[in-house]
Amino acid sequence: MPSSTLVLAGDRLTYAKLAAVTMLWGGTFVAGRFLAADLDPLLTASLRFVLASLALLLFMAFARIPLACPAPAQMARLLLLGFFGIFFYNLCFFYGLHFINASRASLIVALNPAVIGLASCWLYKERLGRSKLLGIVLCLAGAAGVIVSRDPWLLQGRADAWVGDLLIFGCVLSWGVYSLGSRELNHSLGPLQTVTWSVLLGTLMLCLATVVTGRLTVQALGAIHWPHLLGLLYLGVLGSALAYIGYYDGIRRIGATRAGVFIALNPLTAVVCGALLLGEQLNTPMFGGAVLILLGIYLCNKPLAPARA
Repeated sequence: MPSSTLVLAGDRLTYAKLAAVTMLWGGTFVAGRFLAADLDPLLTASLRFVLASLALLLFMAFARIPLACPAPAQMARLLLLGFFGIFFYNLCFFYGLHFINASRASLIVALNPAVIGLASCWLYKERLGRSKLLGIVLCLAGAAGVIVSRDPWLLQGRADAWVGDLLIFGCVLSWGVYSLGSRELNHSLGPLQTVTWSVLLGTLMLCLATVVTGRLTVQALGAIHWPHLLGLLYLGVLGSALAYIGYYDGIRRIGATRAGVFIALNPLTAVVCGALLLGEQLNTPMFGGAVLILLGIYLCNKPLAPARA
């Protein structure tokens, strides 16, 4: 089989994995909003990643994959990823959802592809041609169309909604660091080791902050019921452990900008899940937004012309 055919088949598999990852992430805003209404944000974030850490370590134990011993320089990068991608991101995420709803938060997070693309261009001199730029713009427009058509009163919030907006934008910046900071580690350690170490270090930071601030109490743990536990399991095992590995593997294979643009699918998958599971209505603007998102992803991942390769 020609090498070009193998590469194309590998890219298609990567696209399928990234689409599956965004389907998992599409539900994290709903689950996070549900948990934020009843549980302390810092405790929730800690429990989410304790479960994610256990899932990753159990997987490695069953697969008989030893945990790597990073070099000092690698450990410094992993600490950076753990701080921004796990600790700071989740503080912004859960506290932000105290102030704004899931739809408004997902609209802000839809800025991720643009932030990652511009940062890749600035830091790594990754070329952003007209096709990629147009694709990013279409993804943003499509995501906005899907979200606003789902929640027409999206921009009407509480007087302190700006606090939630600012916190969720902190998620965008944190995820940019988490996406781009893994570039070298993904190749030297691999996606599984990079995700596992960053999650373990970020979880340690979250747990220390929870204990130091007095959020870990018997009363707080007693407020966790089965629906909360199911939400935490979804966020920790599926939305964190499994999805993070898939995302980092996508970055390793096709780059941060091309992988990051799939995040625009998050609101679309959330709407589809709402229609399938909750009987929510789909409308014409949603379909129009979906077309723009898919077209934008195609343009961002369209192969370069042979003369430019």
